[in-house]
Amino acid sequence: MRDDVKQLLALQDTDQKIQALESELVRIPQLQEAAKERLAKDTESLATAKSNFQTNEIEIKNLELDIGTRKNTIDRLKNQQFETKKNDEYTKLGQEVIRYEKEVDDLETRELELMEKADDLRSKISDAEQNLAQTQGLVDEEIAELQARLDDRKIELAETKTARETLVTQVDDEDLLDTYHRLYNKRESQAVVRVTSERICTSCHIQVTPATFALAQSGTAIAHCDNCSAILFP
Repeated sequence: MRDDVKQLLALQDTDQKIQALESELVRIPQLQEAAKERLAKDTESLATAKSNFQTNEIEIKNLELDIGTRKNTIDRLKNQQFETKKNDEYTKLGQEVIRYEKEVDDLETRELELMEKADDLRSKISDAEQNLAQTQGLVDEEIAELQARLDDRKIELAETKTARETLVTQVDDEDLLDTYHRLYNKRESQAVVRVTSERICTSCHIQVTPATFALAQSGTAIAHCDNCSAILFP
């Protein structure tokens, strides 16, 4: 293999490494955000559970007030019954007492249902708190690991870019270097590729001509794929 092709191949390996590192530097913060979103969902679930419990408690208190109001009304009506001397008025007041007592029974039944529901809602709060605590621990650990990886990749990227600068200086042919850069960007990071013994370019997977294959084999000059123009090596 020609020395300049070896240099380009080393440069390409470095560029591919830089590209991979830069992609990871974009992806790691996205993974951190995804972890935070999982935590946010559990936080929201706990807030919802507490809100549902609070709503239930308010409804119970309102029922207690309604029950108390009706019981006071019943006592007042009964006192009026004892005070009245008219049979029709006594009967009418008695009917009102019965109606209010029925309402009290219905409200107390509903109150019992809400109290039973409160027990279930307390259990849901407890489950949500446990889930949040577990997720919090996992997310904190994951974010810390991702941050450590992010810091390492930043250092590695800086070191790799420095190494690349050295590799670039080793390529004496500026035209060849320009060709490499153009092909690297055009051919999706595949500027310098192997040509197989079957004369297949491993970039575009098209068979090259015998002359191009012979040139790549001999190394007397830079060989380019007849189809995609990638720089070939055997």
